[in-house]
Amino acid sequence: MVVLDEKSLSPPPPPYTVPRTNNNRLPPPPFPNASRVALTLPELPSHVLLHIVHRTFPQAPDKDYSKLERQRKTLHWLATSLRLVNRTFYIACMHVLRSTFLPSYVSLIRPPYTSDPFPLSATPSAPSTSAPLHLSRETAVLDLFIALKVLDDVWADETELHLGQPEAFRDLFDLMQPRARLEDLLHAYLAPTRIDLSPYNVTFAPRRVGLVGPSRRTIVEVERAKDESLEVAAKRLGRRLKDHLAETR
Repeated sequence: MVVLDEKSLSPPPPPYTVPRTNNNRLPPPPFPNASRVALTLPELPSHVLLHIVHRTFPQAPDKDYSKLERQRKTLHWLATSLRLVNRTFYIACMHVLRSTFLPSYVSLIRPPYTSDPFPLSATPSAPSTSAPLHLSRETAVLDLFIALKVLDDVWADETELHLGQPEAFRDLFDLMQPRARLEDLLHAYLAPTRIDLSPYNVTFAPRRVGLVGPSRRTIVEVERAKDESLEVAAKRLGRRLKDHLAETR
C-alpha cells in the first residue's frame, strides 16, 4: 500500500481567468480588420434598384397637380431622363414603363391583327443553338408607343389646347405594329429551318406582304385578304420563301 504525502503533490493550477482588455479598442465583429466598401446606386441588386424606381412615384397631390398628373410626369421623367443614365437604370425604368403601358398598347390592337411584344421565340431554347438570336421587332414598336404616350399625357395635363397626336398613333398601329408582328411570326415559323432572315426586311400593306433582300429588290411576295390573320400570312410568306431558296440552290 502506497501512502501519498500531501506535501509531495503538485499544487493545483490557478483558476482560468479571461484577460481584461479595453473593449472600446476592439474593432466590431464579425470583420475586425476588413474595410467595407459602400455600393453606388447603379451597383445595387436589380430588385433593390427596381424598388427605388417604384418609390419615385408620388403618392399624394401637391398644390399644382393631382396625384395622377404627378405620376404621369414621373413616367415622362423615367422615359426621357432616368433611363438614359446607364444600362442598369435603363433596365429598371423600361420594366416599369412597359408593364405600365402594355395594357393600353394591347387595347389599341385592332382585329385581325394580333400582338405579342415579348414572344418566347425571341430567346433561343438552348445556349448551344446555332440559330441567330432574333430580338422581337414588336418590342421596339411598344417602346415607340411609350415614348409617344408619355409625351402626349404630359401635354394633355399641361394645356387643354392639346388635341393629341392621332396621326402618329394611327401610323403606329396601322403599319408599324402589324409589320413588326408579321416579322416576329415569320421568324418563329422559320426557326426550325434555321433560315437566317437578317438580310431581309418585311414589307407590309393591307392586301400584300413580302420580303425585300439586301439589294432592295422584292424577293417573295404574297397577296393577303383584308380579314386574313397575320399568322396565316406569315406561314404563306414563309412557305414562299422556302420554295424560293430551294429553287436558287
